Amino acid sequence: MEMDGRDFLNTPPLKTVRFGCSVVETLAKYKQGDLSDYELLKHQLANPDIKRLPWVGRSQAVVEAYMGFLSNLVSAQTVFLCACLKMVVSHFSPKRVTVCEEGVEFSDSDDEDQNLPRNFNQCHQALQLITRYVPSTSHFLVPILQNSFPFVQTSSRTQECYVHNLLKVTVYIPTIRRDILEIIIGQMLKLDVNASRSEIEEAEENALQSQRADNSTEAALFDMDEDLPTGPPSSLGTMAHPVAERLDSLMAVLLAYIKDVCYVNGTLHTDKTKELYRDMLNVFDKLILPTHASCHIQYVIFYLCSFRLALAEAFLEHLWKILQSPSQPPVHRQAAAGYMGSFLARAKFIPVLTVRACLDLLISWIQCYIDSQDSKGRQACCDINLHGPFYTACQAVFYTLIFRHGAILAGNMKTGLEYLQSLNLERVVMCQMNPLKVCIPAVTNMFAAITRKYQVVFCYTIIERNNRQILPVVRSSGGGDSVSNNTNPLDSFFPYDPYVLKRSGQLIEPLYQVWEKPADSEPLATKTVHQDLKEDDYDFLCGEMTQGDGIVGMTPSSLDSNPSTGSPPISFQRHG
Repeated sequence: MEMDGRDFLNTPPLKTVRFGCSVVETLAKYKQGDLSDYELLKHQLANPDIKRLPWVGRSQAVVEAYMGFLSNLVSAQTVFLCACLKMVVSHFSPKRVTVCEEGVEFSDSDDEDQNLPRNFNQCHQALQLITRYVPSTSHFLVPILQNSFPFVQTSSRTQECYVHNLLKVTVYIPTIRRDILEIIIGQMLKLDVNASRSEIEEAEENALQSQRADNSTEAALFDMDEDLPTGPPSSLGTMAHPVAERLDSLMAVLLAYIKDVCYVNGTLHTDKTKELYRDMLNVFDKLILPTHASCHIQYVIFYLCSFRLALAEAFLEHLWKILQSPSQPPVHRQAAAGYMGSFLARAKFIPVLTVRACLDLLISWIQCYIDSQDSKGRQACCDINLHGPFYTACQAVFYTLIFRHGAILAGNMKTGLEYLQSLNLERVVMCQMNPLKVCIPAVTNMFAAITRKYQVVFCYTIIERNNRQILPVVRSSGGGDSVSNNTNPLDSFFPYDPYVLKRSGQLIEPLYQVWEKPADSEPLATKTVHQDLKEDDYDFLCGEMTQGDGIVGMTPSSLDSNPSTGSPPISFQRHG
């Protein structure tokens, strides 16, 4: 229906002021010197309770008029800049609706709004316009984006939309991309540390058992003969654990963003990829590396490094520099060693040549550390806090060899064995610091079985002696020594243990090396390996055991201990 040539349904009524004329008439009077209605209009617009124009989702004419108003407002009165930015950002998530069920009100996002993409685009147009008129917008925008992040209890859809829109901002305001990535990853870490692998897997198993029980009951009721479904109760992409579900949706968005930034028309763009890697590495150092017990967020850099070998090697070199630097806090050095070993063991895209280069670096540093302790002329005790980086470096070597020894030996058995012999592992396991006593038992047992199988080093005499002796000394931050019983305030950390989120995991799975039990057809008495190992050791390597078994850890008190000896002057060698 049209009245006076206007589109009645899509065009809002003329704005009128209370007890006054239309805005157009008021401005016309102002030009003629009549200020009465103008002063009334100013007074009413200053009222904080005044209802603002719902511009998002309106007709194109209304949206364009509103954007013109925003442009004039922020360019003439910058005092309103933050208010305008907050208003635009408030539309980065679906509007909240209240639903009443059985007398109880629930408030969350409107997931059914089919116009969300158009609404979001209008918001980004407005933000770009404001940025054009006020170049300093980015300085004020970052804290607003931080403070407007949806609470962790909100739905996956709400958080997914908000993160998507934050990432879209980086496209046209690239100067704040690092800040935005920091905001997003910081929020995702809160979810990650509150959803352990064991909790997620338990929730999935419980849901599966519940579904099977329901199916059995239904089959009994209706006496149906056809096969019952055996899959999880929900769709393929839905997690039973509510926090894991939120995290999975955000990981899917973030990984898709990484792919979109780095690949232009299906081809890897070198410069864009390097720039994103630098931003991600900065966030990794600031947030991810110091965070203990995160399970999934660290895979953002794992995924990015899979695009090109040079990125993977740069990441390994970065971890190596942290590990061997005496100026770094020991807790960070230990974390870097854990990342290095786990990355080498699990990333399929890292070739054997790079694995060997990293093992050479680690072993050289370990040997120099042993030399420095031997040169002191006194007995070195098995002290976790004092030698934390050393123990985590040893465990990184053992863990890497467990996963990659097959690839090292695959090309040429004789050459591979010679390389393993050249590592001089016997000196490492027999040194005064006694790393076999400190490393996680599952790693120690598997390493001992494999090295005995190939007659590289014999660990069982030391292991048996360690079992008979008292446990390692752990120094208390408050003074004095205590005896540890295979526990640590922060247990050992293998950051690239199996990825258990469903949707985002589809991108990780092709890149990931799962643990496979040695086949009976392998040479040199494989059965001996099985006899030396407990089933728990296999479970650990498959990611099925909790991380509370070990001793090596990133202890809070280690921040106060003396830094260990630095590395030998060996540069990281690039290959491939």
